[in-house]
Amino acid sequence: MRYFIHLSYDGTRYHGWQIQPNGISVEGEIERCLSTLLRTTIDIVGAGRTDAGVHARHMVAHFDYGDENRNEDENKAKDFCKQLTYKLNRMLPPDIAIHRVEQVADDMHARFSATARTYHYYVSMGRSPFNRHYMWQTHFTLDFALMNEAAAILMEYEDFACFSKSHTDVKTTLCNVTEARWIQTSETEWYFRIRANRFLRNMVRAVVGTLVEVGRHRLSLDGFRKVIESGQRTKAGESVPGHALFLEKVEY
Repeated sequence: MRYFIHLSYDGTRYHGWQIQPNGISVEGEIERCLSTLLRTTIDIVGAGRTDAGVHARHMVAHFDYGDENRNEDENKAKDFCKQLTYKLNRMLPPDIAIHRVEQVADDMHARFSATARTYHYYVSMGRSPFNRHYMWQTHFTLDFALMNEAAAILMEYEDFACFSKSHTDVKTTLCNVTEARWIQTSETEWYFRIRANRFLRNMVRAVVGTLVEVGRHRLSLDGFRKVIESGQRTKAGESVPGHALFLEKVEY
């Protein structure tokens, strides 16, 4: 039977979602705890692969567990999910939280069945010791109105090869961006919200870095279009730091 895990995590001390040979990962911690609790080797598949230091307010992962007897009765299945949620939260480190476990159809896939994902990138124009792990503190003067004009241009294109990390084995660089805008939350703080059916590796951080070039008046709107149309990563801006990026929501 297949189960979905809905969770969130603070990625500060992790080397990303995916298991790494020389560092701790969110995926690795969850697999370790699941395998211990269910007394068998459990592999999980996430809805995406966040990079080192990136956080998630809503991540989804699936795993298969073949104890058919637990699913003969609907109430027993629900109780199994509830108890597993409780036990995982007791065993996992405090920077990973399991919100719920649910039984799903066997053909549901955490990654391929997702219809949309939303990311937020947080920027502070001031300096504060309290948000340094979760916001990019920059001294640049940024023209957010112009950056929003550039962000709207993203929805006119589908091929975002220019924002993809080089030398990745992706079959396609096409993405359907349905929302992209900067939102102000205080006098000195903003966040960039972007929603798409899928994202390329490092895409959001590269998009934000290029929009910052627009906001600094170092790249025109026409120049922003040319960056996208070039399909070359070297034409886009630098990737901004990962610690200010949040996977906000996964939709099915």
